[in-house]
Amino acid sequence: MNVDKFVVGLAGMPGAGKTVFVEAAVAVGYAKVSMGDVIREETMRRGLELNPQNVGKVMLDLRKTGGDNVVAELCVPKIEEHVSDRIVIDGLRSLSEVSVFKAGFAGFKLVAVHASSEVRFARLSRRGRSDDPKDFDTFLERDLRELSVGLGNVIALSEHVLVNDSSIEAFKTVVEKYLEQAEAKWKQ
Repeated sequence: MNVDKFVVGLAGMPGAGKTVFVEAAVAVGYAKVSMGDVIREETMRRGLELNPQNVGKVMLDLRKTGGDNVVAELCVPKIEEHVSDRIVIDGLRSLSEVSVFKAGFAGFKLVAVHASSEVRFARLSRRGRSDDPKDFDTFLERDLRELSVGLGNVIALSEHVLVNDSSIEAFKTVVEKYLEQAEAKWKQ
């Protein structure tokens, strides 16, 4: 078990504000590892277009063939290779993934970011990433797919829930305060 790294794992439905959390963490010196990037990298490696359907299929296929914790296991070396002792992991989706990080890093904290479905859909519509849903039905389909792999359980069992229902700057302030307090406890 690695005792030298403080690792914050993020969970949240698409559009809840995990990216804003990561931006705030990186701004105060954290390194970032994105579980979604691992899935997008695998989607491209398979020669598939980056769209919600392909990325979703690859996510489910990886878990079917490699187990529920396969994406977390692919992230562990990325975390260990970072020179930073403070890491934020974007996009935990299953309790198996949480178990991988808890077993691997003594300083692991699980945080959920929450926002309403209406707010999340509006954010995703504006964000415009290639795998973002273009309509509300696709948005709901994606939510159900995310929940089917256990994301709701991860959110429910997180150690902290940060509500992101205000401005980006206000939420970044909330994140910075959380990280400062959590890191101080880790250093004790």
